[in-house]
Amino acid sequence: MAPVITIDGPSGSGKGTISARLARHLGWHYLDSGALYRTLGLLAQRRGVRPDQVAELVDLARNLRLEFKDGHTLLDGKAVDAEIRSEQAGNAASRVAAVPEVRRALLEWQQAFAREPGLVADGRDMGSVVFPGAEIKVFLTAGPEERARRRYNQLKEKGFDASLAGLVKEIEERDERDRNRSVAPLKAPAAALEVDSTALSIDEVFARILVRVQQTFPDLGA
Repeated sequence: MAPVITIDGPSGSGKGTISARLARHLGWHYLDSGALYRTLGLLAQRRGVRPDQVAELVDLARNLRLEFKDGHTLLDGKAVDAEIRSEQAGNAASRVAAVPEVRRALLEWQQAFAREPGLVADGRDMGSVVFPGAEIKVFLTAGPEERARRRYNQLKEKGFDASLAGLVKEIEERDERDRNRSVAPLKAPAAALEVDSTALSIDEVFARILVRVQQTFPDLGA
């Protein structure tokens, strides 16, 4: 199997930004598993499928026509980047991701992304469940208030109205749901490099991870 670096963590920890940057830096493939679950959550909402309708959700997951192309997420050939980055889509993703049958249906789909020269995969269970044999595992975290502030600024920059207090509440509720789900709960994988990004810049977080990459893959010249 091609080498894999996993970067897990809660929403707003910076894992998506760091993972995409690292994949570009190394010239490796990139898997945004959050986009996968967000897109499934969006599709479920469009089709009127509830989280307790397991058979219907599994059918949607198995027949998901999803592509990552030129930096965009395409559902049925149409970009859904803006829609899946909404708080509503994030909460929908958290709910469908808590269904064990859905996670099993999507497991092989995600593992197929591990191709030469290598893969950087971000999510919540990449290092613990999807790629337990990954050469490097990273777990990013940050305080809920800081993660809410980051999300608030992102939404404001895009012209969306948002409540900082409301975002803190949503993040705390989602963290609780993700940590306590029966399958693949959110937690740091064994032997993971844990980085608290609360008081760190993106460059500082990236530099810490790059040290581990250079130690593990000295021939890359990272």
